[in-house]
Amino acid sequence: MHLPIRTALAGGFLACTLALAAQQKPFTYHDMLMLDRIGGLSVDPAGDRALFSVRSTDMANNKGVGSLYLKDLKRPAAPEVRLAVGDSGASSARWMPDGSGIVFLSARRGGTMQLFRSDVHGGPVEQLTRLPLSVQAYRLMPDGSGAVVALAVFPDAPGDAVAATAQRLADKPADSGQLYDRLFVRHWDTWTDGTRNHLYHVAFASGKLTPLTPGLDGDVPSKPFGGEDDFTIAPDGRTVYFSVRIAGKTEPWSTNFDIYSVPVTGGAHTNLTAANPAWDAHPQLSPDGKRLAYVAMERPGFEADRFALHVRDLATGRTTAIAPDWDRSVGAFQWARDGRSILVTAQDLGRRRLFRIDTQKHTVSQLSNDGSIDAFVETPRGIVFLKSGLNSPSQLFAARPKAQRIDDGATLLTGINKVLEQRAFGAYEQFSFPGWNDATVHGFVIKPANYVEGRKYPVAFLVHGGPQGSFGDGWSFRWNPQTYAGAGYAVVMIDFHGSTGYGQAFTDAISRHWGDRPLEDLQKGWAHALRTYPFLDGDRAAALGASYGGYMVNWIAGVWPQPWKALVSHCGVFDTRSMGYSTEELWFSDWENGASVFKDPAVHDTFNPLLHAHEWRVPMLVVHNDNDLRVPMDQGIGAFTALQANNVPSKMLRFPDENHWVLKPRNSKRWHDEVFGWLDRWIGEGTGE
Repeated sequence: MHLPIRTALAGGFLACTLALAAQQKPFTYHDMLMLDRIGGLSVDPAGDRALFSVRSTDMANNKGVGSLYLKDLKRPAAPEVRLAVGDSGASSARWMPDGSGIVFLSARRGGTMQLFRSDVHGGPVEQLTRLPLSVQAYRLMPDGSGAVVALAVFPDAPGDAVAATAQRLADKPADSGQLYDRLFVRHWDTWTDGTRNHLYHVAFASGKLTPLTPGLDGDVPSKPFGGEDDFTIAPDGRTVYFSVRIAGKTEPWSTNFDIYSVPVTGGAHTNLTAANPAWDAHPQLSPDGKRLAYVAMERPGFEADRFALHVRDLATGRTTAIAPDWDRSVGAFQWARDGRSILVTAQDLGRRRLFRIDTQKHTVSQLSNDGSIDAFVETPRGIVFLKSGLNSPSQLFAARPKAQRIDDGATLLTGINKVLEQRAFGAYEQFSFPGWNDATVHGFVIKPANYVEGRKYPVAFLVHGGPQGSFGDGWSFRWNPQTYAGAGYAVVMIDFHGSTGYGQAFTDAISRHWGDRPLEDLQKGWAHALRTYPFLDGDRAAALGASYGGYMVNWIAGVWPQPWKALVSHCGVFDTRSMGYSTEELWFSDWENGASVFKDPAVHDTFNPLLHAHEWRVPMLVVHNDNDLRVPMDQGIGAFTALQANNVPSKMLRFPDENHWVLKPRNSKRWHDEVFGWLDRWIGEGTGE
């Protein structure tokens, strides 16, 4: 018998009682768009001061504005202080190794992103680098004398690649033609320009630049989402370790990243993980510099394989899998200060939790409870962390000394987004039920804000993307279920087979089964929710999703239309066969379908929404963006064409300046206006208009 897992978390981090919430204004997407966003946590070596960034929304100028804040950890009750150095735009701020000041990236002088240094007391700002190209990412040398920086250069540039690249970019060609001789002509939202992210050592005093990866046919950090986690510097400052995928003509099909070492003075690269043909990533040195920790996958061509933790003895070359039987995929990690254990985050049963893994005993200890650990630093004073949940964006906390879990009685350190104390959120809980193959599947249900006992409410049924992802106990500034609760909708979310955090076999179950196993979970989860929660109005329900969630909405439109009065498909796959040759990361389509579309086109039609589009009858809003190169625009146009051809009530919202997501503030507002207007028309107060 499968019983619901009850988790009463209505108050959450903001400690709002249900009785008080009933008197308050509901949280809305208008509130969400204007919230400040905390990130970039860094703590000084003594553990006395925390540095973090806050991104505010400037709706008038349609942009985000970044600021730097300082928190005195010795005075938890004192408010955080905004630093003036961020006024000209500062990002990627880090403490100097000796704690004497901070270093950050800024384009304040000359237009390119350069490194600057400042104290935190309003002193002068010193420019540390004057390079002709922007610094993409950086790591400070252990003694603070310089940094290892990533610069985007043309790898075939003769002589000084940095100067040659700057000159070539300055020289505008007479025509606009772009010539390619291999794939990856475009990636994510950008057409390839021929540059590669390469590493250089720069000495601050002399400005001397030493190439560390000359001629390397690969990006460090990787594009488009790599960062400083892709490379690190040994504590003695002599060696740089980095992760890279050698491109060649196989790059669109390859997930084979390897970890290399190179002297900081330049020289030959040594491949440390050549034996593994799959993904090796995120090298980190132990405090004594004798061991290298990294994460690795086993299966080539599969981007959602389990990231397992490995440790290499640098003297002997012996590599050990750490806690190999722990069935979770490692997210962020860092060596503990004692050098005997490693702190890691991992998706776990609908949460992102923190764990400690003993590298000798291979034991795993859970260090956090509910919610999502978004960042953490172990300091001499204990663990400082950012945590969010379904009813709170990230806030900064300090763990209580000797607490079994870091969030047991943790001290809230920041007063960002005070407005949320005056907003009502929907109470939520997690539940479980028997899904495909009678396996336990989990989900969340959220009551509308200011819920009234005995009433029935229309339902937003949210389907997550990935497909190897999760709609769990964390905060989102795009698909935020509390905005639906604030608009008067109940919310149901199912972590179907393919979701992360429930074991690798559970994640694997969706590959080659996009349209059957997860669909069965969604159907059974919906039926379970209707039986269990009488406030759900099954006659007024809409299904919404993005990416794979958009695919599932397109699939539902043809094979499971009965419960839904409306649908919303954002950047969803409409034709799985054409997706197989028009997307850029071809390994994804090949793995998920079991074969290349060129070798076995028929297998791509197994769960193809296009083949059922003649059955579409449910009103649908389609959203797609011109710069989405992962799921190209033709997929959205195809879905809208099918709807119009079938005379189905439908609209298409297009953003010519967005990618797979909607990131610009005004565009995000328009997205929410249209989506919530669509729901209001078909299942909300405006039903029937």
